[in-house]
Amino acid sequence: MKGFAMLEIGKVGWVNKETPQCGPLDAICKPIAISPCTSDVHTVWAGALGNRHNMILGHEAIGEVVEVGSLVKEFKVGDKVIVPAITPDWGSLEAQAGYSMHSGGMLAGWKFSNFKDGVFGEYFHVNEADANLALLPAGIDLAAATMLCDMVPTGFHGVELADVQFGDRVAVIGIGPVGLMAVAGCALRGASYIYAVGSRPNCIQIAKEYGATDIINYREGDIVEQIMDKTNGKGVDRIVIAGGDVNTINQAIHTLKPGGRIGNVNYLGEGDYINIPRVEWGCGMSHKTIAGGLMPGGRLRMEKLASLIETKKLDTSKLITHTFNGFDKVEEALMLMKDKPKDLIKPVVII
Repeated sequence: MKGFAMLEIGKVGWVNKETPQCGPLDAICKPIAISPCTSDVHTVWAGALGNRHNMILGHEAIGEVVEVGSLVKEFKVGDKVIVPAITPDWGSLEAQAGYSMHSGGMLAGWKFSNFKDGVFGEYFHVNEADANLALLPAGIDLAAATMLCDMVPTGFHGVELADVQFGDRVAVIGIGPVGLMAVAGCALRGASYIYAVGSRPNCIQIAKEYGATDIINYREGDIVEQIMDKTNGKGVDRIVIAGGDVNTINQAIHTLKPGGRIGNVNYLGEGDYINIPRVEWGCGMSHKTIAGGLMPGGRLRMEKLASLIETKKLDTSKLITHTFNGFDKVEEALMLMKDKPKDLIKPVVII
């Protein structure tokens, strides 16, 4: 089969590989809609996960089942399925402890384009199909559905990690596609003031549509000063970090109230250390909590998130700015994510 792969750090290209084999609990799918991610960019061009050779990229796909293992009960050939970016081993001790995304080791529930070939191939393998796939509900647009694979669950997990409560003032740092989903998640959770940190006009507009009450444009001044001014010097109750770099947590600690929580879902692809300001962290005693996590996977979560689209509580189509048709357009879509033109939020390839 053909696939678009990371050949080595800084280099991508098309490869030919054997079609993956299906185990008794597993499924083989072909992609029918895929989306490249900033994580793919970090993986290839920043070498964030270390070197990978001839590894097929991609972890966001709506697929069609072409083969199921003998022990698979819930899915059959021809089913259209949502494939989450994280596909844990559900019998692992880590999963039993409540951290399925780390089954087998830290971040090891993230298999596609990390430990095994991803979804940018003519076929791809899904472990434990009954637990890791979800049927695509009728009537959900394919392109909009691809946002359920990673953007929605990651953005919403940031909201969960920050433990947003009714009436909280929340800052969302970074309003790319994940951050926009965090804004939507904060609104659904009952946040009052939502301070969305970003500068791109199209992202700012959509952030407002998802529920942002205020925009903090980092090109117009220091975000700490702007947030503190908006809150009369008090700071915010919760912060979701969905963008930035190793210095962003420093800024977040400055703007967080004592007792507040930071939920980080930003993939830090570069830098060796994160600096936490000693005084603003209350000399270590401020009860300012930093929680960073990889999105959960699983069929149940995918079904619940899909139901938000079905009931029109969430419209993910707003994230999609570029649509391509044909498997051969994967490379063009990925390079778009790398170059990030001003009008880009998220590209989708319909196959």
